[in-house]
Amino acid sequence: MSLIIAEKIEKSYATNAALRGVSITIEPREWVSITGPSGSGKSTLMNILGGLDLPSSGCVRLNGTDICALSEDALARFRRETIGYIFQQSHLIPYLSATENVMLCQYFHSIPDEDEAREALRRVGLGHRLDHKPSQLSGGEQQRVCIARALINSPKLLLADEPTGNLDRENTRVVLELLKRMFDEEHFTIVLVTHDPFVAEWAGRVVGMEDGHIVLDRKTGRGSI
Repeated sequence: MSLIIAEKIEKSYATNAALRGVSITIEPREWVSITGPSGSGKSTLMNILGGLDLPSSGCVRLNGTDICALSEDALARFRRETIGYIFQQSHLIPYLSATENVMLCQYFHSIPDEDEAREALRRVGLGHRLDHKPSQLSGGEQQRVCIARALINSPKLLLADEPTGNLDRENTRVVLELLKRMFDEEHFTIVLVTHDPFVAEWAGRVVGMEDGHIVLDRKTGRGSI
């Protein structure tokens, strides 16, 4: 069964149409990059696929559930149980340590477990930064905390919106190599939004958008199981 089935998605804001009848299917264990210029609709599409926003019309089925039909509370619960998120800004709590930031995500999902949180940080190469606050971490290290936080609850889907947008090329490569290793080991699905062709090509499939439409959908031979 396909993990994501989106059919004829429309999204309008006042007089602006962000998405114009977009349909897309994404399979389990697939890594898909969504690319396009600013205003093309790529982040809007990702937000709708991840239940962070609702379409004006059309429907999205995620892991067999019509997420557009869920109540606000049910949708929030579904997101916690199914999806991990990484954004361009780390959104780490500044007065919490790296471990505590990961545990906070556990708290909203089920039960915080400090040992599990510390192990998740060790897996992303931050065993020496467990008790550091975000201000004591580099940009690349902060994004690695975000990866640990996003994956701590074993989501079926990882959504990443410009996750390397604030990083230099060296740290971008480090973050992508880490994502690729964990993707290969744990076999979740990734939908990643980026304007950077270097980042896009790490995926097994690249979807290009312009003016609210999908104008490109091609396999790269990388990134998918």
